[in-house]
This record gives sequence, C-alpha cells and structure tokens, in this order.
Amino acid sequence: MTVSEATLTVSPRFVTGSLDRRLFGGFLEQGGRAIYSGVYEPGHQHADASGFRQDVLDLVRELGVTTIRYPGGNFVSGYRWEDGTGPQALRPTRPELAWHSTEPNTFGLDEFARWVPLTGAEPMLAVNLGTRGIEAAIDLLEYCNMPGGTAQADRRRQNGLLEPIGVKMWCLGNEMDGPWQIGYTDATSYGRLANQAGRAMKALDPSIQLTLCGSSTSDMATFGHWERAALEESYDTVDFISAHQYYCERDGDLQSYLNASTHFERYLDDVIATIDHVKAARKSTKTVDLSVDEWGIWYTDDHLQDVAPDEWPTGARILEDLYNYADAVVLGSMIISLLKRADRVRAASLAQIINVIAPIMTEPGGTAWAQTTFVPFSQAARGAGDVVLTTIVDAPRVDSERFEQASTIDAASTFDDTRGVLRIFAVNRHSSESTKVTIDLPGWDAVASAHVELLHSPDPRARATASERPRPTRHQVPLDEGVHFALPPVSWAVFTIQLTGTSSSP
Repeated sequence: MTVSEATLTVSPRFVTGSLDRRLFGGFLEQGGRAIYSGVYEPGHQHADASGFRQDVLDLVRELGVTTIRYPGGNFVSGYRWEDGTGPQALRPTRPELAWHSTEPNTFGLDEFARWVPLTGAEPMLAVNLGTRGIEAAIDLLEYCNMPGGTAQADRRRQNGLLEPIGVKMWCLGNEMDGPWQIGYTDATSYGRLANQAGRAMKALDPSIQLTLCGSSTSDMATFGHWERAALEESYDTVDFISAHQYYCERDGDLQSYLNASTHFERYLDDVIATIDHVKAARKSTKTVDLSVDEWGIWYTDDHLQDVAPDEWPTGARILEDLYNYADAVVLGSMIISLLKRADRVRAASLAQIINVIAPIMTEPGGTAWAQTTFVPFSQAARGAGDVVLTTIVDAPRVDSERFEQASTIDAASTFDDTRGVLRIFAVNRHSSESTKVTIDLPGWDAVASAHVELLHSPDPRARATASERPRPTRHQVPLDEGVHFALPPVSWAVFTIQLTGTSSSP
C-alpha cells in the first residue's frame, strides 16, 4: 500500500476564534420515528412515567449535543404549536402534510420542554411562517419565556410547566425557498415577514436570538440571491442566517464522496461573503453569523417514495439511513469544516439525532444503538476545547470527478487552556492510500504525552449493527522523534496532546 506524508502545524499564536458550544447542536423533527418509538414510547421497558425512553436519553447525553432544534424542519411549516400543549387526551389528531403522516400530538411542546433538560442540551425552537405568522410566533414565545401573569404564560403554568422554558434561540420558519415547503415564497416577501415577526418577538423578549432562513441547499437556483434579498429586508433584526447541506455517496464514487467537504466549505464561505456584502452595503457595524442548522449525511435518492399516497401512518420507517465507515469519515470532515470557521459559524444542528438520518437508532419495543456517525460527532462535541487554533496542512492532494481537488489530510485543532490539552481532529480522505502525519508544534514548550483514537475499517462500506457498536481504537504515540502517526485510508482520528506548558498561550 502506498504511504504518503503530511505535516500539520499548530501554533498557539494563530487563533481562529473562540468555540461557541452551540456548534454541536442536534435536530429533532416531528417526522418518521424520530419521536414515536424514538424519543417517546410509553410502555417500553426503558420508558419512564412520561414515556421517555431512558436508553435513548443515555445515548443522546453521550452524543453530547448542546442544543436541540425542534419541531422542524419541514414539519413546522404546517404546525399549530398549541396542538402539543395541555392534557394529551384533549389534543387533536391531524393529517401532517410535510411527511404525509397522521400526527396524534401525544408528544408536543410540553413534552419537549420536559425532555430537553434531561439531555443536558438547550432548546432551540422554530416558528411556523408557512401557514401562520406574527401572532402565532409571539404567542409561542410568550408561552415559552414569560414568567406568568399573561394569557399564554398562565396557560403554560396551568399545563404544569411552572417555570419558563427559556428558549433563547429561534428559527424564523424553515426552508422557505423550497417548493416542497408549505407556504414557500420569494426571498423579499419572506424577508419582510421574518423581519416583522422577529421585531415583534424581540419586543416581547429582547434577549432572544433569531435565525433567518437561508437557502435549503447550495444547489437551489436562487442560492446567493435568496440570502442577499432576505437579509436586505431583515438584517437589523436577525442574528444568524441558516445554511442546510447534506451529502451521500453516489454511483459508487467513493473518492468524490470523501472530497465532499471541499464543496461544503465553499458553500459556507459563499454564505459568509453574502452576509458581509449586505453588511457593507448597509454600512452596518453589526455582524450576522451563520447557523448551519441542518447538516449531515442523507441518502436522498433512497427516500423518494417512503409513504404511499393513500397511507397516513404515524411513526413510519422513513429516512432511516444505515451508515458505514465512509459516512462517518465524511461527517467528521464536515465537523472539521465547521470548526475551521468557528469565528463565523456560531451554531449548527446535526440532522437528525434519532432514527431519521441519525446517529442513534431504535427498535420499537427493543434496543437503542449507535451508528458509525455517532463516533466523530461525540468525540468532537465532548472533546473540543474552547479555543479553535488555525491548523496549517501540508499534504498531497487527490482528485475526484464530482468535487474539486482536495488535500488528502484535513484537520482542525482546539485548545483547552485549563487542562493544557491540544486536540487535533483529522481525516484521511484518500480512498486507498495511507498517510504518515507529522504534527509540528512551534510555540509550545513541551509535550508530556500523546495518543490518537482512530476510527477505521478495512471495508469503508461496512456498517455497524445493534449488536456490534463502532468504537475507535486507542494508540499511544511515541515521542522520541516527535509526534508521528500513520492514518490509514478513509479514516477519522482524534489526537490528544497533553502539554506541559506554552511559551505563548492562546
């Protein structure tokens, strides 16, 4: 097997920015089995008195998500939030148009508000700007965030939620540029509505942060124009604009798939450039940041006819991708892309987290288990330090048919000053060649110890199963000749370097 060489250079003097922990958020949509037989399954042997599966909760905690975006996604554009509040026996059952299902509303806002604190994450909510608008948005905000003494806040208290839910981050609709979206519209009309709703919401609670819908993907014909036009109508009101992007292997072209994060990075940079264009044109001193509130691996071609037109099921098996080791490496490379832009990407939501294009899977009445994609996300969410350092990569490059030429090795670094720990998250995205990686650490006093945790399979298309959980292997790195380690093809690695001190602290 051919072995090439690469060097990663990390200095404490070159800082990308502070890490906002919301970069490691997740996404939970009321669709498929994400809720019913996922989060919520009364009568399951591991369910508590509220119907929340404790085995699922354990995995969500281990995954390390810091925020959870809810209830959509496509679902939110037709959702009446009130349906998920109050006594379950009095809640309506409705046809749900986004995923062609029947929604019993036995899990809704009240249940979500009780479930999220159990995960250790913060709630992030989306408001319906598809079939509804300003009034419903401020009613929902009042229900969630006002302490009491007003109609909706008192209604929440009567429903047993005595303290405010305290939602600080809100999405102003979802994918409003998409023809599949209920109530989709043009950018200017959407931007005006989002601005009106956002101004009203901030009049009620000035402490909240608002995310404007960006393009559904970079492939939309209106991409770029949409961001500019919507921001021109709402720049002074919003704090973020969203980006959504998914990838999957197509036609057996593994190398193109492994190079996909080059496309992801260009997309993120284009959105940031558009934000800054609007800022400059408005002569504004305010900076709007990026919330990548849907991203991940989604085999969309496998999900064209998940539900028959004459069926309206509840909790159908839709979008249940089973992931392999290559999927985990690509997801890891997307995490690296987000970390490298931590100065402007201040929030992100892995889509999704349970059963639906998710790292966590369940069986009704049965077990819950982790997929390959669980590993890189959990390691980054739980292991990243609070400072992102610029990582200079010197490595061979590899071509692909679908995406541009890419460095075989990609990496991002974070530093935990309180513990003196440098972590380098890396991928080898070459489909067949190993690469010997040398880590150069100018400016650091000394390395006390180093080890690497490696996720790799000789068969990159091998999948994990409920009975065989994917786990990284740990390797101690000898320090007699510096920090070196050979990364096999199609691999994800986390280097943990314990430092004895620094000559220049970030």
